[in-house]
Amino acid sequence: MLVHTSGSTGAPKPLWVEKQRMLRSARLTCDFLGLRPGDTALLCLPLGYIAGKMMVVRAIERQLHLTSVTPDNHPMRSIIERCPHNTENSHSALFSFAAMVPSQVYSSLQDDEERSMLMRIRHLIIGGGSIPADLEQQLRSFPNAVWSTYGMTETLSHIALRRISGPEADAWYTPLSDVQISINHDEDNGYTQRGCLTIFAPQVCSTPLRTNDIAELHADGRRFRITGRRDNVICSGGIKIQAEEIEEILRQHISCPLCITKVPDAKFGEAVTLLAEHPADVHPAWLATEAELHSAFKHLNPYAVPKHVIRTDAIPLTPTGKTDRIAAQKLAEASVINTHAEQ
Repeated sequence: MLVHTSGSTGAPKPLWVEKQRMLRSARLTCDFLGLRPGDTALLCLPLGYIAGKMMVVRAIERQLHLTSVTPDNHPMRSIIERCPHNTENSHSALFSFAAMVPSQVYSSLQDDEERSMLMRIRHLIIGGGSIPADLEQQLRSFPNAVWSTYGMTETLSHIALRRISGPEADAWYTPLSDVQISINHDEDNGYTQRGCLTIFAPQVCSTPLRTNDIAELHADGRRFRITGRRDNVICSGGIKIQAEEIEEILRQHISCPLCITKVPDAKFGEAVTLLAEHPADVHPAWLATEAELHSAFKHLNPYAVPKHVIRTDAIPLTPTGKTDRIAAQKLAEASVINTHAEQ
């Protein structure tokens, strides 16, 4: 079957994958979550990408009853409109299993009725991008099992999950059965305790897959956590800075969508640059003021403070909702060049 990579850090690439391996991947997920024949599942992701395809394959493998809705940011609204009787018993399970991207979960949480319906999904997995800290905090108290997933198109969706709700919440990903991971420590990546993750999942990949994700391995030798991507390292004045780490800190103090990228700098080589979403039609009270930005910067190490702050109508996103790092960098570079030209 022909699939395409997401394109968040480069041009989307076509991949031919074996259906038998997709079936094995589905089996690993269903076994991990304890799904059984006759359980219900929700398909609210585009079938043009691996995440949507794999929901169908899981339904086939485990004989799940699959409900399909339009893949927009309010999948629960579609269920409410189609089957209003489903909202009557707030204590019954709505679906045994569903997969969403962070933007779908965030949008659903803004509506009380949709929020309550999210809580009625026995296993809700969230993938396709990192989950912001404030969103994860909102999900921490959910009574159902909410999971963050780790994986990519090359691994036929996720190969590890991390519980983010309830007392079993964990900061570390647990690989699925028969999945082995290791850390490669390159001398040129600027880290002594961290390196890039390598995945060995023989049921879904014929050869070990070396990623660009910088990871830490737990003391148990099996669990791991992701701290950023090698692609997103900014080398400024000889110091290597991880873009995702800056974003995680700033999101705790700035409410508007943001992205950390880089632009060429004559003195430092590369300069840390902040893109802050500033739509023209949004009420000014929602936007980050200069005072709020500088207050947030106090929580950063001096070398990580953005040299440029660029306000933009929208943070560039890929079709799957991830930050488009390539487009963001091009936007930042063009803005800085135009500013210098005006000066």
